[in-house]
Amino acid sequence: MYLHSKLQNHNEIINVALIGCGKFISMFLSQYNHLNKINIDTIVDIDIEKAKLNCINSGLNKETIKKINFVNSLDDTLDRNIEIYIEATGNPIIGTQHASKVIQANKNIVMVNVEADVLCGKYLSDLANKHNVNYSMAYGDQPSLILEQIEWARLNGFFVTCAGKGTKYHSSFEYSTPDNVWDNYGLTHKEAKEAGMNPKMFNSFVTGDKSSIEMAAVVNASGLKCPNNGLSYPAVGVLDIANKLIPKDRGGLIDHEGQVEVISSINNNKMQIPNDLRWGVYIVIKAQNNYAKKCFKEYGMITDTSGNYSSIWRPYHYIGLELAQSIYSISLDKKSTGSTKFFNAEVISVAKKDLFPGEVLDGEGGFAARGRLVTSKHSTDNNFLPLGLSDGAITNKIIKKNQLIKMNDVTINWNPEVFKARQYQINLIKNQE
Repeated sequence: MYLHSKLQNHNEIINVALIGCGKFISMFLSQYNHLNKINIDTIVDIDIEKAKLNCINSGLNKETIKKINFVNSLDDTLDRNIEIYIEATGNPIIGTQHASKVIQANKNIVMVNVEADVLCGKYLSDLANKHNVNYSMAYGDQPSLILEQIEWARLNGFFVTCAGKGTKYHSSFEYSTPDNVWDNYGLTHKEAKEAGMNPKMFNSFVTGDKSSIEMAAVVNASGLKCPNNGLSYPAVGVLDIANKLIPKDRGGLIDHEGQVEVISSINNNKMQIPNDLRWGVYIVIKAQNNYAKKCFKEYGMITDTSGNYSSIWRPYHYIGLELAQSIYSISLDKKSTGSTKFFNAEVISVAKKDLFPGEVLDGEGGFAARGRLVTSKHSTDNNFLPLGLSDGAITNKIIKKNQLIKMNDVTINWNPEVFKARQYQINLIKNQE
């Protein structure tokens, strides 16, 4: 039975708490008046007045807002009757702390905070299994939607050759900063401000940081491989996905049968390509036998020239507007909408400019460093600095532009829970050797 049908026979209220009340949660709030049996018990935010304003701007009336418990600290909520927490701060360190506390209080958690998931997700997922609660990706974010397609394909006996998303990417954008992000993103400063869009966060989309982070999440949830040299962002329209997102020895662009890749909506001249997938997700599947291959052709499925590979895509993701899917899935089916199973992928830090001793790095989407997708083993073996640990790290030597930053190039003021999580995950890599 599908979730909406199952909901009709569900008589209990689903109490949720929201941690962080930014753009993603504001989108969820705009749907709140139209959702059945979900009750926002609590909103945790460091700026309560701004959180309340976001509630108003998203369509909640004053009476609804009065019923919500607004607090500054997660610790003030853990003894309340809350079934599911949604962590949406976007901060990997704070998010890891929050998730650990929620899980150890035997509560379910949805991680909008993919940054924390990529940094410490295997530790948190295993911790959730130990406490018999759900640790889930956020439906509406692209990793969850990609994993949904992967799961569908594998369930029905297809081999998943490639999976990923679209974005607007150009190699020159890798050096974009919060100061010039909107020129690259395609909005005016006024439009972005009116929409409540954080320039540093959205710069992470432009530079490729977010794409690398999201693909790391997909790798760690699905077991697909990383590309050999990071994401390459080929400009590919949807009608060409099955031709291009296949292995190089089959005439395509990717390194492996079974990997992730992100495709760009613009070409090298920064011109929009036809039939782009800037806002969507895709998978490429491979027929396992000649009969399936013939069915691809007989039923008009778009394939590569050999007919062996076909592609499926979803043109949009609705971000926080469809977050309720995760809430209902956990409450009604006791199932996550995707979760970390492996520690196979990492996003490491690359200097965006020459850095000098004593400089404070500013993390994802900032001025100092950008992210690159690599295997966790490669990262661990070479002691690279994860992008999620870079915010607040202080350089202790000269680091040249485009240099891969290592852990011993910086000083980190470790959060104890994050340190514990990272050691746990690093030991998993070492124990495989």
